Amino acid sequence: MRVLIVEDAVDTAKFMARAIEDAGHAADVCHNGAEGELKARTLSYDVLVFDRMLPGKDGMQVVEDLRKDGITTPVLFLSALGDVEHRIEGLKAGGDDYLSKPYSSAELVARVEVLGKRTDPDSRQTVLKLGELEMDLITRKVTRSGNKIDVQPREFRLLEYLMRNSGQIVTRTMLLEKVWDYHFDPQTNVIDVHVSRLRSKIDKDFDHPMLHTIRGTGYRLEA
Repeated sequence: MRVLIVEDAVDTAKFMARAIEDAGHAADVCHNGAEGELKARTLSYDVLVFDRMLPGKDGMQVVEDLRKDGITTPVLFLSALGDVEHRIEGLKAGGDDYLSKPYSSAELVARVEVLGKRTDPDSRQTVLKLGELEMDLITRKVTRSGNKIDVQPREFRLLEYLMRNSGQIVTRTMLLEKVWDYHFDPQTNVIDVHVSRLRSKIDKDFDHPMLHTIRGTGYRLEA
């Protein structure tokens, strides 16, 4: 996967590029909106990472112009402005995800990898398979090794998100935003409860677990 990082803080940009490259991806870096827009228009990327506030042409305006011209590459906005109103502005401008500063390198990489999957034609499939686990998005049937697993609607959404991003760490913040549609932390154990219930259903009575907790970071589903 190839990622473009547009961040005016040089040290921060180097930190981001190193984290993405350590995860096995390629990263290009530039430090202003005009150069970032030129690269996004002329080169091929799987994900664009734009700081919201850039010298010259700001990140939001660049992305708005890219979208107007039909460039659909997934965009992750970065910003110190992290309240709900600012997140909504970024999404309306054409962003696909929004990460507030400060953030961990693990969450940055996780969000970039999730966005990178959106360019994969397999993301439009109606049956998801991971090892012996299978999910039919039309009939909403879940099975493991041919055995039917009964899941509640929220558990289904949670499992779908984990399967679409299998093998990658999914943070608690990502689950709150993508599964529960929360853009704030409700300070409850809602995620822990649902993950625990889902784990008991898909891993119970099987030889090896598929749903793993990554301490201090989030969760990972793998065959």
